[in-house]
Amino acid sequence: MNVPTVVGLGEILWDILPSGPQLGGAPANFAYSSHLLGDRGTVASRVGTDQLGKSTRETLQKAGISDQFLQSDDSQPTGTARVQVDSAGQPKFEITQPVAWDYLEWTKGWQDLAKSADAVCFGSLAQRSDKSRATILNFLSAAPRTAMLIFDVNLRQQFFSAEIIWQSLQRANAMKLSHEEVPRLKQLLGVTENDDIIFCRSLMQRFDVKLICITRGANGSLLCDGRDVHEHAGYRVKVENTVGAGDAFTAALVHEYLRQRTLAEMNDTANRMGAWVASQSGAMPASPAYGLDRALADLG
Repeated sequence: MNVPTVVGLGEILWDILPSGPQLGGAPANFAYSSHLLGDRGTVASRVGTDQLGKSTRETLQKAGISDQFLQSDDSQPTGTARVQVDSAGQPKFEITQPVAWDYLEWTKGWQDLAKSADAVCFGSLAQRSDKSRATILNFLSAAPRTAMLIFDVNLRQQFFSAEIIWQSLQRANAMKLSHEEVPRLKQLLGVTENDDIIFCRSLMQRFDVKLICITRGANGSLLCDGRDVHEHAGYRVKVENTVGAGDAFTAALVHEYLRQRTLAEMNDTANRMGAWVASQSGAMPASPAYGLDRALADLG
């Protein structure tokens, strides 16, 4: 098959960790992991013309990812987030506002990218501003009907609403969320079902969503489509930190979905990829010298 074009759409920012700054943001992490897996990972976002913006471009290019669809903003700074990581490796974010990616512009270049996309991953955070939300919704509307449009919920701080969730699910045909986000999402959407599988089925009936994944941290994940359900127990690793692990999981899920894998195959590869990133330092670890395939296979 041709190499799929897989787009991470939304925020790109520098995670200010105790160990130092590292490039991140869910869409950028997703695009990087997609690139490692062999897809054409592409970041569609916006940075300032400051030093961090320059470093963003250099870091992406060094990783083999084009900065062609990274817009420049002369008046707003490149995004940052202060990250505190607890003893279990779980991150807590304090995200700066406003920044360059709050001003995403709908351009001819982005329209062409949208039309060529095989998959687009987007979340709720970059929709915190009206301007960026409108651009993201335009991008999704311009994508081919055959493209996978996955809403990776990623609820952060106060930067979400029922309206954002509702509009996103109306555009998406797939969704991923963490088990911690399930109660909040139920509240926002007025869903009363307690069982995770019934909850997924309820969303599929309400929206045109064909695939839903609920991640369970170290305990694996639940994957549902219109016919089947698959649960995976996950892989045990020594956790360095979990920043970017969920985004890597999403990248592997999309990678396998585009190759028409079974739910079991999608779930297994996604759990392997998420566990591997959690065992590394930073959200964009270098591929091991002996190969990513071997590193994933060695997990069990």
